[in-house]
Amino acid sequence: MEPSAAARLLQKLLGLQHSLLSGSAFFPSVAGGSAARPCSMLDPEGSVEHKPSSSFPKVFLIPLAMLLAIAALLLLAFSATQQKEPDFYTFKVVNIRGKLVSLEKYRGSVSLVVNVASECGYTDSHYKALQQLQRDLGPYHFNVLAFPCNQFGQQEPDSNKEIESFARKTYGASFPMFSKITVSGAGAIPAFKYLIESTGEEPTWNFWKYLVDPNGKVVKAWDSTVSVEEIRPHVTELVRKIILKKKDEL
Repeated sequence: MEPSAAARLLQKLLGLQHSLLSGSAFFPSVAGGSAARPCSMLDPEGSVEHKPSSSFPKVFLIPLAMLLAIAALLLLAFSATQQKEPDFYTFKVVNIRGKLVSLEKYRGSVSLVVNVASECGYTDSHYKALQQLQRDLGPYHFNVLAFPCNQFGQQEPDSNKEIESFARKTYGASFPMFSKITVSGAGAIPAFKYLIESTGEEPTWNFWKYLVDPNGKVVKAWDSTVSVEEIRPHVTELVRKIILKKKDEL
């Protein structure tokens, strides 16, 4: 249930509860504010004042109002549980060109999130393997998501423009790249904090790799020493499941 709809229903329940407790739900007033006087054959003008009577005993009003209050609380609890839990694709990040973008566009596909660096001993082997993986499996069912980081050994010192130029020209990198960031410690961006909290694995060097499934949940993390070739079977299996699911839906 949408939060706004839940709020409207809750407001109605509380209004009904107030009416029950005040008695206005059963003893409405006329425009002048006084109770309407019933007429009968013996008193056609309604000149004799009668006390309004209810077919619903007052003894039941308070329990009914309490039940409505409980229903309102249950509605609030249900509404809270229905709110979407955060996952990797719920975050927004800045791309390599400086534009704020939502990772939501990658929902439904597999992502390999990597903190890259241009002057690291792992740069050449990783960039080549990452681009090959992107070429083989992307971009519809899979993407490498590259986040430059200068946090380890100061091995990504250049500007975003220079980093992108290096990756595109040297390795023909066609995968999405994002603005240079901090990936660990207090300064880590929220998206990487989520990766770390989900796996218990925090980057200690360049080229850490986090595998994210189509629903934005983190499957596994690998450090710099694990090659992309070793990870490929895990990525391929997730991509295969997406393709099979789509075939079944046809």
